[in-house]
Amino acid sequence: MSEFLQQLLNGLSLGAIYALIALGYTMVYGVLRFINFAHSDVFMVGSFIGYYAGQHLPENTIWGGILVLLIAMIGCALLGMFIERFAYRPLRGAATLNVLITAIGVSLLLEYSGQVFFGATPRTFPAVFPSTNFTLGDLVISSNQILVIVVTTLLMLGLQFIVYRTKIGTAMRAVSLNPKAAQLVGVNNNVVISFTFGLGSALAGAGGILYALNYPSIDPLMGVMPGLKAFVAAVLGGIGNIPGAALGGLLLGTVETFVNGSQWSTYKDAIAFAILIIILLFRPAGLLGKFTVEKV
Repeated sequence: MSEFLQQLLNGLSLGAIYALIALGYTMVYGVLRFINFAHSDVFMVGSFIGYYAGQHLPENTIWGGILVLLIAMIGCALLGMFIERFAYRPLRGAATLNVLITAIGVSLLLEYSGQVFFGATPRTFPAVFPSTNFTLGDLVISSNQILVIVVTTLLMLGLQFIVYRTKIGTAMRAVSLNPKAAQLVGVNNNVVISFTFGLGSALAGAGGILYALNYPSIDPLMGVMPGLKAFVAAVLGGIGNIPGAALGGLLLGTVETFVNGSQWSTYKDAIAFAILIIILLFRPAGLLGKFTVEKV
């Protein structure tokens, strides 16, 4: 039982990070109906922003860690809005394939620009938050794992509040349902879409910091695999559905952790894509998604 609880805790911690990244995918898809494949590299940039910010702030302090987290979120939010303004907005009326190719191009640009500016050598992420271990019987609980779960929960609650209790959230839902009708009633679609990109990218930045705290080796290609798995999590929960993205991330992280602790550990990365294939075959709308009929 203690081993089961230990793996469950590890899985929830990893799944919470996947959930933060998946929320960015699902928010952009909900508004624009396309997948922002550069989102995983915004996650990587968030880790490097935290790496450089952590060098100028006291390590192992709560306020220093909070500042690093906020700086990374703000930096990634600005990067996300910059990408939307100069890469995606000019293609808003173009074919979906053009936007998809552009998203892949932006992703590659961030990855290889990162190798130029940050260097290809992995860096050790600083201990920006105080870290300690607690024991509860045979269960070992890391303060970083608790931090990941608590911060992720707070950010998800904040996101739910923004989407369902604010004017900009109402505008986001209106644009998601019908962009033209939203514009007719006075919604500035450009502002709403830019805000959506910024908000999703801020969550990716937070995910980058939390990921680096638990897996403290960062490099310019670190976002590839977590980004793909977060995309699978978004599809698993129901792409475009915010609670679904959170659920998908937690489920995927938990399943991956249990597989990693078994005799099939070499297949831990393949499990995500096996889940994706199964979901697409048997429930394409995802666990919490709704089937819709598209008019052509």
